[in-house]
Amino acid sequence: MKNKHINNFIKAILIFMGSIGCLHAQNEVIELWKDTIPDSIESLDYQETYDYENKIINRISKVTTPTLTAFIPDNPHGAAIVICPGGGYAFLSINKEGYKVAEWLNTLGITAFVLKYRLPSDDIMKDKTKGPLQDAQEAIRFIRRNAQKWQLNTEKIGIMGFSAGGHLAATLSTHYKDEVYPVSDTISAKPNFSVLVYSVISMEDNIAHKGSRNRLLGTNPSKSLIEKFSNEKHINSLTPPAFLVHASNDKGVPVENSLAYYLALKNSNVSAELHIYQDGNHGFGLGTKGTNQYWTQQCERWLRINKYIN
Repeated sequence: MKNKHINNFIKAILIFMGSIGCLHAQNEVIELWKDTIPDSIESLDYQETYDYENKIINRISKVTTPTLTAFIPDNPHGAAIVICPGGGYAFLSINKEGYKVAEWLNTLGITAFVLKYRLPSDDIMKDKTKGPLQDAQEAIRFIRRNAQKWQLNTEKIGIMGFSAGGHLAATLSTHYKDEVYPVSDTISAKPNFSVLVYSVISMEDNIAHKGSRNRLLGTNPSKSLIEKFSNEKHINSLTPPAFLVHASNDKGVPVENSLAYYLALKNSNVSAELHIYQDGNHGFGLGTKGTNQYWTQQCERWLRINKYIN
């Protein structure tokens, strides 16, 4: 499938590099899978789609070629974070919850990698529940394998996710040992920490974001499948520490998602910090107004206090 889509991939890179004026010369777009994408199905009708706002790529849907876009800070401190944009597993809000976030992380000396991950699809995946996790696992492994290139500390590699991207980040944090594709080395896919922003966590009926669940698991998932991807149920003492952000009045993804994850971490004696804001609804990104605009400052303090950054 890779060869069939290589021209589209090249065109996408050229469009991306031409439209994101804020990128520095040292930033690069890296194709995640150098060989065949695991468990892929060839579909010539399935093509990546780009939506623009002010000539900037705003959303990407129907991802066929997973990539990491590396944002390199002027003074890297050795920490890295993989960013998983949200979009309900239907698209990637890659500007607001990807590129802009990477630029902020760069100001902290963090090397940021925006993950363009495949969205669940029976058209291009033998098992659509595995596709996003395959990309997330390989992203962490790829960065650890190449840590020296970016002057990174392999013990300071985190994952950050927004909305459904937060579900992927939490899935990686709780399913990093799952064997979802063949791995030729012993590099761990476990993130050292996670930052979960108004995240989908659970697939249980009472708090699940139905759109994300339907796209990932199908419209009539089994009880065991719901259990497997309800990440609050898979936390143990080895789960990475987490910083969580949510708004009380979130009408898209109930705040109970973050509460459930936080309480499960607490009950497993895993370090965690949760900030619930009185307003902001869903998708406030880096913070827009009210108290939610300060979450980035509080996240920075958490990263410093826990010595992920200097």
